[in-house]
Amino acid sequence: MRNILVTGGSRGIGLAIVKRLADAGYGVIAVARKPSEELESLIAASGGTVHFRALDMNDIAGFPDFLRDVRKDIGPVYGLVNNAGIGTEGVLATMYEKQISELLRVNVEAPIVLSKYLVRHMMSAGEGRIVNMGSIIGSTGYNALSVYGATKAALEGFSRSLAREVGKLGITVNVVAPGFIATELTKGLDEENTARIAKRSALRRLPETDDIARMVEFLMGEGGRNITGTVLTVDAGNTA
Repeated sequence: MRNILVTGGSRGIGLAIVKRLADAGYGVIAVARKPSEELESLIAASGGTVHFRALDMNDIAGFPDFLRDVRKDIGPVYGLVNNAGIGTEGVLATMYEKQISELLRVNVEAPIVLSKYLVRHMMSAGEGRIVNMGSIIGSTGYNALSVYGATKAALEGFSRSLAREVGKLGITVNVVAPGFIATELTKGLDEENTARIAKRSALRRLPETDDIARMVEFLMGEGGRNITGTVLTVDAGNTA
């Protein structure tokens, strides 16, 4: 059984990805600071194929030991989904430097470093899949999300270059860029703004978390074996 590690796997998009990959027959390691009730229920019903491991994405220095323990307890990791992230809003002129630093650390530095250590194992195995969670904000921009948008744009550039580095070793690297979805990162939008965003989408609706999970499942499977270094947008046509 191939194991896939999903950061931010306790809720929202991450939890949907964990569910979808588990249903597809993968072993899934859900990573978060603590499990949600929904994740605990999923683990209990999985028959040992879904695992939880606690990790604070701010603790970048602890990544090597964390991954060593995962390999020891569960086994090799075939796929990585860098889904964990924070979506702190704020006009740049009034944002605290502490907030800016945390956004850059959790949304950019953490997935890069985690990928670094897992890529080493994937190189030895001669195969692997990495999916980084981007956002349409990384290419379109949005008011009061300039720093968040910068982090997602950085992940796109990182993914394209890493795909070049590791492609010859059988490893794919891609970005899934969701549009506006009803998760904790977008709960600040009121009904009027949500309706406005849905109305300007080609399909006149917002995508759901499972739509993102299905795209991740596709990239992890045989259908995605020749897709690398690209950004796959799932936004119901918001950017069409």
